[in-house]
Amino acid sequence: MNTRRVVGPFNRVEGDLEITLDIEAGRIAAAYVNSPLYRGFEQILQGKMPADALTLVPRICGICSVAQSAASALALADAAGIVAPPNGRLAANLTLATENLADHLTHFYLFFMPDFARGDYAGKAWHAATVERFRATVGTAPNEMLPARARFMQMMGLLAGKWPHTLAVQPGGSTRPLQSTEIFRLHRILRDFRNFLENVTFGSTLVEVAGLSSRNELSAWQQRSGGGDLRLFLRIADDLDLWHLGRGTELFMSYGCYPETAGRLFPAGLWDGQLLPFDSGAISEDISHAWYIAAALPQHPASGGTLPMAEKPGAYSWCKAPRLAGQVVETGALARQMVAAHPLARDMVQVVGGSVAARVVARLLELALVIPAMERWLSEITPGEPWCIPGNPADESTGAGLVEAARGSLGHWLSVRRGRIHSYQIIAPTTWNFSPRDAQGQAGALEQALAGLPATADEAIPAVVHHVVRSFDPCMVCTVH
Repeated sequence: MNTRRVVGPFNRVEGDLEITLDIEAGRIAAAYVNSPLYRGFEQILQGKMPADALTLVPRICGICSVAQSAASALALADAAGIVAPPNGRLAANLTLATENLADHLTHFYLFFMPDFARGDYAGKAWHAATVERFRATVGTAPNEMLPARARFMQMMGLLAGKWPHTLAVQPGGSTRPLQSTEIFRLHRILRDFRNFLENVTFGSTLVEVAGLSSRNELSAWQQRSGGGDLRLFLRIADDLDLWHLGRGTELFMSYGCYPETAGRLFPAGLWDGQLLPFDSGAISEDISHAWYIAAALPQHPASGGTLPMAEKPGAYSWCKAPRLAGQVVETGALARQMVAAHPLARDMVQVVGGSVAARVVARLLELALVIPAMERWLSEITPGEPWCIPGNPADESTGAGLVEAARGSLGHWLSVRRGRIHSYQIIAPTTWNFSPRDAQGQAGALEQALAGLPATADEAIPAVVHHVVRSFDPCMVCTVH
């Protein structure tokens, strides 16, 4: 007997999320992910001056506002044909990296790990330790993490003036030049954050964590003496077999991020059993199952539109269905590291596939990888050299800005007509991961990851559903923006 039920809303999720589950023989036969809140930023931007986008798009989300600013600034820079000077590029990297790493930390400590302190797992050998560390409002881990995160986020004051919704991120670079004394303060903040990660999160040096090259090495590292919250998670992951939970599409995409003098720290690409080049022209948006007026064919965001249609047969979400060359892809930290050819990410996916455990490990791995890069970027800044160059899009122009937020690939596509914004389209990371079905019936990444999980018609939201949903770290307000 097939039973259909709606689960949600989900707590500890940014925005609104509902999921319809078809349950058959004690398993999820199919999942339908609904982003139920329409916000209309793409319509709000129409008719505005191009520079107004830098004020409006950060308001899409207070968690990843810098990522939205960065994508908008790059789209405007592309339309204006300008490139930021080295100091501006380094400041942009540091500002975005600060927000991304803070997101990684927040996800692990506040959004993800508290689920293992729930009563469902009472009696597990690790449960008492998890309750002590991660139980909501009383666990010791958040009380250690939050001051460390607050100290780390002081970087935003120095780099961007404020957070969220900074206006320091501009198409031509940064309007917040740093003096030598401020660079020294930033080095101290990074040193303190490194100490927290090494002593609390990992119980090991960043170099050792970043150098892990396989799941076997990760397991051997886990067994060695030492503390750290990652070791507790790995113990839980092994016991609950989170390594085989939540596998969806095995296609991983990254736009690439953190440009350097030669290339990027994490390159762009597509992993489909092998590394393939990324083609932004292959992106399209399908709206056959979304509440929008349907175009004849899926459209590239540069020529697409956003025309809501609240009553539409067959539709079940305000989220569009972005596809790359017609294929469903996953984006996020795991995808970035697959494309960047980090050996641990490659081994995890090739041995057990993309999973709950692999996604969480990849996010923590990025903490170990990016902090040393931030220290290097700070040392490359030259006080007194230019930080920002002026430039505005021509009255008739187009541009695209592609960045990597903590949750994955974020793109802004802009067209200017008669000096005003004619069209502005956004595809956020959760739009990729939480998309509905397309015209071909292909389920989105999360919909695929939920299919086959155990569930019954009368229980509350199954714990495994929480784990899979949270492993993607959804930002639902960005999804529909």
